[in-house]
Amino acid sequence: MARTTELAEFRRVLAQLRSGVSALRARYGDTPAVRRIHNDVERLDIDIAELSDVLPAQRRSTESPQDVVIVPDTPYDPSLWRDADDEGLGGRAQQ
Repeated sequence: MARTTELAEFRRVLAQLRSGVSALRARYGDTPAVRRIHNDVERLDIDIAELSDVLPAQRRSTESPQDVVIVPDTPYDPSLWRDADDEGLGGRAQQ
């Protein structure tokens, strides 16, 4: 149901774009910029027709369980930062 609604909404907006392109052509003539915009709208029409024939992909998590890294809440060992520079502030004072 949602897929049909999304496609119908896209087609409605695409029809508005076509109308806008016609208005641009009437005002600016058949200039290269207007032709490119017209071609873009035609390409969108081709793409939405192609999507109409395809089932939407199921959402998948891009992370697998082994990709998850647990970061502890405990403070880091200060010696890890001994030779590090603070971005834009220069080096840390040696203690």
